[in-house]
Amino acid sequence: MSKQLLWILLLITTIQMYAQKNIDSSGVDTTGYVQYYIIDGDTIPHEAIDLDEVIILGKLKFKDNLARRKYLILRRKTRKVYPYAKLASDRLTTLNERLEGITSKRSKKKYIKILQKYMEEEFTKELKKLTRTEGQILVKLIHRQTGKTMFKLVKEYRSGWRAFWYNNTAKLFKISLKKEYDPINIEEDYWIEDILQRSFQSSILKDQKTALDFSFYDAINKWSTTTNLNHIKK
Repeated sequence: MSKQLLWILLLITTIQMYAQKNIDSSGVDTTGYVQYYIIDGDTIPHEAIDLDEVIILGKLKFKDNLARRKYLILRRKTRKVYPYAKLASDRLTTLNERLEGITSKRSKKKYIKILQKYMEEEFTKELKKLTRTEGQILVKLIHRQTGKTMFKLVKEYRSGWRAFWYNNTAKLFKISLKKEYDPINIEEDYWIEDILQRSFQSSILKDQKTALDFSFYDAINKWSTTTNLNHIKK
C-alpha cells in the first residue's frame, strides 16, 4: 500500500472518530421540520425545506396554424375571466367565515343580500361585457375555484327558484350554470388548465389552488398528444 493511500485512509478515520466524539446524535430532533445538532455544546439548526410541487410543462406543438390560433384565443379569454373566478372564491370564503359568526337566520339573509348587492354594483357592468364563450369559461372556472357550480351557489345563497330562473336565462345565451370543470374528461378544460398552469408559472396570473380533486398529471397523460384542439370553440 502506498504512503499516499495510507495517509488518505488515516485522515478519513480521524475525521470519523472526531465526528463521532463531538456530535451527539441523541440531540437530533426528527419530529419537526427543523433538526438540531449538538456539536461541542453548541446547538446548530439543520432545516429541512418543504418545497412546493412544480409541474414541468413542455413546449407546445400544434398540428397546424388553426390549432395554434384556437389555443391563443382560448388563452386570451381564460386570462380575462380567471380573476373574476378567483374573486368569487375569495368572496365565498369571506361570506362563509362571516356567516359562522351570525346565529340569527334573518341576520344571515340580510348579510347575504348586502354582499350580493355589493358584488352586483361592483362587477355587473364588467361581466356584461363578456362574450358567450367567456361567460361559459367563467362558469367553469368558478366551479374550479369554489368546488360548486354556479347553479348550486345561486341555489344555496339566493333560492332554488332564482337558480332555476338564472339557469334558464343563461340558456338563452347558450350558457349553462350547471357546467362543471373537468380537465380529465373534457379536452377544452384540459387546455384551460394548461393555460392556467403556464400563466401561474410566468406570474401572469396569481395562483389560487383549485377546490376540486383532480390530477393535472393525469390530464397531461391523456390529452398531451392531442394538439388539434377540435373541441375548442372560437
